[in-house]
Amino acid sequence: MTPPLLSYSLPCPVTALGVLVTPEDGVVRAAGYGPPEEQLQRLAPALRERGTTPGGADDPVAKAVAAYAAGDLTALDAVTVEQPGGPFLQRVWTAMRAVPAGRTATYAQLAAAAGSPTAVRAAGSACARNLLAPFVPCHRILRTGGGLGGYRYGLGVKEELLRHEGTLPPV
Repeated sequence: MTPPLLSYSLPCPVTALGVLVTPEDGVVRAAGYGPPEEQLQRLAPALRERGTTPGGADDPVAKAVAAYAAGDLTALDAVTVEQPGGPFLQRVWTAMRAVPAGRTATYAQLAAAAGSPTAVRAAGSACARNLLAPFVPCHRILRTGGGLGGYRYGLGVKEELLRHEGTLPPV
């Protein structure tokens, strides 16, 4: 029998971060700002049907999120993540993970980094389809000219994450 997903609601700089992890390999399968139950609904049926069980505060993912919240802005980089999507989406998400904390990129720069410089809208769509915020940091992707663009969890959350990472000045 396949074990249930580990479920976390972890303090983060803005609001609680819901995270779901497969216990057999420690891979984050979904994460976002809101309860883990919301993240569960975004997963494919095979993962959803596994259900959840609470994860522990000493688990590696929980420790990485705590370190990120405490100011270690590289703590999430070492966490293994996986989400479904074709080759283009995987390239965009890999390029997104390469944008370091404290820096931003435009949708055009993201498309170019993914090897498809004309696929700017598709790169934006990959941001919208990202199941792994903030591990895959779509909040670091901005419009050309510096506008925030959109964000699944609201522009206030995006601003606060960028402020936490030193990209935006304090209010």
